[in-house]
Amino acid sequence: MDELCLRFVNCPADTKEPIYCPAGVRADTLLSHFGIQEHEIAAVRVNNEILPLNIRLEVNAVLEPVLLDSPEGLMIYRRSLAFLLAIAARELFPERNLYIGHSLGNGYYYTFTTGKKPEEEEIRNLKKIMERLVRENHPIILRYAAYNEALEIFKKNNQIATSRILEHRSESRIKINECKGYADIFIEPLVRRTGLLSAFDLQSYEEGFLLRFPGAGRGQDIDPFENCPGIFSVYREYKKWGRIVGVRSVGELNARISDRSIRDYIRIAEAFQGRKLVEIAEKIYEKRDTLKMILIAGPSSSGKTTSAKRLAIELMVMGIKPLAISLDDYYVGTDKTPRDEKGEPDYECLEALDVPYLNRQLLELLAGEEITLPVFNFKAGKRKETGGRKISMDRRTILIVEGIHSLNDALTAEIKRELKFKLYVSALTQLNLDDHNRIPTSDNRLLRRMVRDYQFRGKDAAGTIKMWPSVQRGERKHIFPFQNSADAAFNSALDYELAVLKFYADTLLRAVKPGVCEYAEAARLLSFLENFAPIPPQYVPGTSILREFIGDSEFKY
Repeated sequence: MDELCLRFVNCPADTKEPIYCPAGVRADTLLSHFGIQEHEIAAVRVNNEILPLNIRLEVNAVLEPVLLDSPEGLMIYRRSLAFLLAIAARELFPERNLYIGHSLGNGYYYTFTTGKKPEEEEIRNLKKIMERLVRENHPIILRYAAYNEALEIFKKNNQIATSRILEHRSESRIKINECKGYADIFIEPLVRRTGLLSAFDLQSYEEGFLLRFPGAGRGQDIDPFENCPGIFSVYREYKKWGRIVGVRSVGELNARISDRSIRDYIRIAEAFQGRKLVEIAEKIYEKRDTLKMILIAGPSSSGKTTSAKRLAIELMVMGIKPLAISLDDYYVGTDKTPRDEKGEPDYECLEALDVPYLNRQLLELLAGEEITLPVFNFKAGKRKETGGRKISMDRRTILIVEGIHSLNDALTAEIKRELKFKLYVSALTQLNLDDHNRIPTSDNRLLRRMVRDYQFRGKDAAGTIKMWPSVQRGERKHIFPFQNSADAAFNSALDYELAVLKFYADTLLRAVKPGVCEYAEAARLLSFLENFAPIPPQYVPGTSILREFIGDSEFKY
């Protein structure tokens, strides 16, 4: 048998001396070489690809532990908890199908496809079964099944949405996860044993319940639940719409593509989203006598700019004159910008903006005075000496201010609350892979950002992936804490868009090679996109929010 050369890095046992093992050795038999407690390891990075611990090694490799308390480990833990819940639900409710919804705080929202709200006693019993499965410490096995075998398993278990995914794929062997007689399609790695999944809780919520888990940096502790009724309301409406039009999972979307009805579906999706903008515009119009300012914020790649432009058009239809102000022109300058923990300029903090000057100009506008807008020179890192355009307001004018801090009252502290309308924009994906596997909204936004960075900023996929964790830290600090203060929330996600983004992202992700650490995320996203049939970009309307990322928009940016 061939011998493999294996090296262990980024762990206490990190050494330049390799070990030699026979080809086909399982990674979980080598855990002692990491010098870390086995229960702290969620998966293994093999030549920069994150794989489950029971994977068999067939080539020479550099091995790195993926710890449970790392960002990647946290996602593995959460996916594994969802798998554990699916096993418990099948045991307790064999005649009901469990349906995973969206994330809510540090938890996932679940309902049953029957539409019946679970009783408190049923939720308690479900939790007891999960706790028993944890105590019994069952192995979670990754194995290959023949295509027809996998299809038969999922159809027999009434996992219809899962079997529909396979209808688009054509591999002769399908990866599946198995535990205690339950099987699910392999999407991403899971932990190797149920005994590692002791930190969780189930909590009744609305028409279903929440599967709750520890937050980042919280160890085994589960923080008190923080409700987000506005965001939940938007999700619920879109989930309801998905049921009505018959597209709640990727398999159902792929069916629209294969039967050539996708163009009609795109028109319906765009029209539904447009109607939501009209409803927001109507809310603003109702308060036209008092409102003077619309503040728009949302996480990266939410489509805030196009959303603002389309909202402005709807307001003009109603006789309101929108006037946009860019917060980018209010930066204090590189020399005055606070430094982060690495000593680099922190352009995302509120103090990077000249807040007093912004408030002074806003007050002057509201008083009927004419002002000269500043212009920031990003190349020079300072404000230009000569200002920009002169603007003023009349009774029909309303300001539109878009930026990372717009929902934070500290940005416009001198402006009365009743003069402001806060709008939160985010890509809140309602589409699932199947009944048990959700699509994280952050993946949707990352793919948007990746395509836009390449199309307009000359950045490759590895560069976007590298900076994404920093972007997410900024969102958690500056945006998400203020989302509940919004007067309205707008969902910029389009259920068909991932199939369009695949058209661009597939090539970009394949350019990321195993020699860089970003390869793990690129490989994960490529595997994820394999589940989608592609949609040609020419099908996307010119006014679509998606055009902000793929190009050829009818709007100017």
